[in-house]
Amino acid sequence: MQKFKNPESVLVVIFCQTTKRCLMLQRQDDPHFWQSVTGSMETHESPQETAIREVLEETGIDILGQNLELIDVEHIVEFEIFPQFRHRYAPDVTVNKEHWFYLPLIDEITPILTEHLAYQWLKIDDATNLTLSPNNSEAIGNIHRLIESN
Repeated sequence: MQKFKNPESVLVVIFCQTTKRCLMLQRQDDPHFWQSVTGSMETHESPQETAIREVLEETGIDILGQNLELIDVEHIVEFEIFPQFRHRYAPDVTVNKEHWFYLPLIDEITPILTEHLAYQWLKIDDATNLTLSPNNSEAIGNIHRLIESN
């Protein structure tokens, strides 16, 4: 029996406070698609637990082990799942609910890529223009507010 993805996920924008740049990751299954860390919630997993797990899986950054501050933006968006990714979900599922997080770092790191082809650290405007995901672009663009509040 085919296991479908849960249509509830997280998006984690990793941001370097020193250089004011965001980490962008190139998808393996669609090399034209660059994004922040994303991932579906597992059964009995909270959004924060998912964010911590996905950051570790996709970049090698151990939020708990390195005592980093994962910021829950307390913002949830619903969006239509891109047609090229719908086969991963149950046939009647077309919408995903996404929880947003920010992970500020002092220094840019070299991620350990296990699920992506490449990475780039980009200025906010460049990152918002690179991603094909409107909600990812919006989340990155909202970093300006986070910077101003700290």
